[in-house]
Amino acid sequence: MMLRYALRTVRHRTGGFLGAFLALMCAAALITACGTLLETGLRGTIGTERYAAAPVVVSADQNVHRTTVKHKKGKTKTKHKAKPIAERAWLRENLTTRLSRVPGADRVIPELTFLAEPLIPTGTGGRTAYGHAWDSAALTPYALTTGTPPRAQDDLVVDRYLADRARLKPGDRLTVQSTQSPRTYRITGIAAPTGDGIRHQTSLFFSTAEARRLAAHPGQVTAIGIVPAEGTHTADLKAAVAKALRGTTAQVSTGDERGPVEFLDAAAARIKLVSMGGAMGGTSLLVAVLVVVGTFALSVQQRHRELALLRAIAATSGQIRKLLGREALLVGAAAGVTGALAGLPLGSWLHGRFVALGAVPATLQHTVSVFPLFAAVAATLIGAWAAARISSRRIARIRPAEALAEAAAERGRPAWGRILAGLVLLAGGAVLVAVLSFLRTEPASTPVTFLAVVVLASSVALLGPLLVRAAAAVMGAALRRTGPGGRLATANLRGNATRMASVVTPLTLLIGMTCTVLFVQPTLGHAARAQAREGIRADWVLAAEGPGVPAQAARQLRTDRDVATEVVRTTVRVGLDKYAAQGVTPAGLARTWDPDVTEGSLAELTHDTVAVSELAADQLHLKPGSTLKLTLGDGTPATLTVAAVYAKGLGFGDLTMAHDLVARHVDNPLAATVLVSTARSQEELAAAVRKFPGVRVVPPATANSLQAERLQANAEVNYFAMGLVLAFTAIAVVNTLAMSVSERVREFALLRLAGATRRQVLRMLRTEALSVLLLATTLGSGIALAVLTAFSIGMTGSAAPAVTPLVYVTVVAAAGLLALVGTALPGRVALKARPVTVATARE
Repeated sequence: MMLRYALRTVRHRTGGFLGAFLALMCAAALITACGTLLETGLRGTIGTERYAAAPVVVSADQNVHRTTVKHKKGKTKTKHKAKPIAERAWLRENLTTRLSRVPGADRVIPELTFLAEPLIPTGTGGRTAYGHAWDSAALTPYALTTGTPPRAQDDLVVDRYLADRARLKPGDRLTVQSTQSPRTYRITGIAAPTGDGIRHQTSLFFSTAEARRLAAHPGQVTAIGIVPAEGTHTADLKAAVAKALRGTTAQVSTGDERGPVEFLDAAAARIKLVSMGGAMGGTSLLVAVLVVVGTFALSVQQRHRELALLRAIAATSGQIRKLLGREALLVGAAAGVTGALAGLPLGSWLHGRFVALGAVPATLQHTVSVFPLFAAVAATLIGAWAAARISSRRIARIRPAEALAEAAAERGRPAWGRILAGLVLLAGGAVLVAVLSFLRTEPASTPVTFLAVVVLASSVALLGPLLVRAAAAVMGAALRRTGPGGRLATANLRGNATRMASVVTPLTLLIGMTCTVLFVQPTLGHAARAQAREGIRADWVLAAEGPGVPAQAARQLRTDRDVATEVVRTTVRVGLDKYAAQGVTPAGLARTWDPDVTEGSLAELTHDTVAVSELAADQLHLKPGSTLKLTLGDGTPATLTVAAVYAKGLGFGDLTMAHDLVARHVDNPLAATVLVSTARSQEELAAAVRKFPGVRVVPPATANSLQAERLQANAEVNYFAMGLVLAFTAIAVVNTLAMSVSERVREFALLRLAGATRRQVLRMLRTEALSVLLLATTLGSGIALAVLTAFSIGMTGSAAPAVTPLVYVTVVAAAGLLALVGTALPGRVALKARPVTVATARE
């Protein structure tokens, strides 16, 4: 019976359920979109291009491993964990001899892959340029369409894509920036791949000797491709190769497994996308629950009289709960299916935007299945049912006579259970803020930051009626002086605090979350730039427009009187933990760089020592003289002695080693910057490095601004990721405002019959909206300030978050515009009908 009644109610009260439908639909769309990103990170295909003609590929292990064994109550538990390294790991070249004896192997082709950027005005069109030896062209395969293979050291074969883009032909000269100084090569031929499978890279082929020189890994190769003999199945060959490699750490890949071997950035992006999709999905779910509960609470409040009458004619508490639960499931099912289908193109668009921003490589293909759809529909149904249960607790539990009384006039005080729950959430939010002030790493602090905002906003939702009444008491005197509209607005704020609180909650969440999203990254970036600015003592800085500054450029400036400090950046692992690291030239370091050493001395920095930040020293329990075991970027283990501890880790990374040690173990050994201490002028230095294309001499302040631009590019990804959550919250604000105003049609009609003009009623609505906005701005700003201050204390040591006044004013103005539009438009529609018709109409 309840299901039939629920169907009739939904059919005849379509307008009343529209707000809940929109909130649930947006939530389902957002969950589906985040789910597709999460699934892409977990199961996304990375198709091979370079190794298309090699069914079996052998590569080095790209992970660091840790195995822990625990003995408890006579049982032994073994746990194995692996984390990816930042750079490419290399194989021993002599493995090719062993593999050539494997049964079923027809050809064994060693591969070299290294940085090779063609310096052409047209660029590579977004494709990454790699250098290879011509001997490995058969891995794709590439075949010459014109010209001859490269034989001399200055010979070069380019692929058809690059030749067409730059209008190159055999005999032309092309300058290439590789791992060494730029060099000009003579194009001897143009090669084209079989088929059209090469879409994300462009290849430059060198002679074998030149490729080995540029790869700079003697006795090592990037990978080994194996072509099976005729009649040999790939699976059989893989098993034979794995048997031959037993006792080594080499990995054997076939099929789609070859893609991650070729595109290391795509394999690393999987982890990033899982983290990003999970964070977005989790935050979206929390926000959706808060918004949907508020929407259903408002919907139930609008039907208070109807539900009270049902209680009065003998409907039991259980029947009321079943009725509302089934209505919620009906609306949730329709909204969940619609939103889930809408979330598919949204997820595809999201993936495309992340690719465009550089957060995800195009080689990681967007993956879609039914799982995100089912998850979104299930979450929507559960959320709708739970929201209806929470919203119906009061009306279902009280006696019928009390229900009729509350339908006529709003209850004076919220239930004690609601107040207690609000206080518990407030205390929980305070605990999260306190914990946040002790977190010193970005991966740990970021999720706590946004969780604290949602928890505190949830406490506002529960304590909202009390907060609205308190605000009405404070603002009442001022509002009454504004005329009849102000007096009516004050009366409504006091008499309908629960309804007004349902509007305050999404506005508070919108302002609090937006300010947090916009000012978290600037707070971190401002502190990092300040440390970098204070720590750079150099007179000038060499910066590159291309992949980096060649070592030869630094040597060109280095004299008995002048110091040139090369800086190479990477990421290393200590155990399984990741740390930002850099390599610097030790000679004359004190003249160009001062990271504020607190213990030890940078004079002790050599190939066998390391300087660590205070954060790393605290986490790893290090001091000068301690031994630090780490894994370099390419997986090479190293044991170093701590030489110094410095304070400015935020600006310069957690670990600092000798330049030559780091440069040998990174894919791009070119310096990110070169710090120069000299008495020479900028013009003299520019003349000295003129032969290095793209290298500029800039003041330290300009170098800092270039670094800031790179940080801003990374921040844009976070802004975009959280922007959808904020957009959903903004839609919820307008939706809630529209629902709140639309239920007051009879009230407006009675005011008109009592003598109020249309303009006075609209003025009353504007005054209410501005009052609610003022309260929400105060609460949202307070939440954001508390969270940002705690974040700043933990991450920078300073209780001064970076807040841009103009941006803050824009946020508040945008929220105000939403509030006014969301109030004025439904209000004007509600006032179109004749007052007598509305007042005498049946409810």
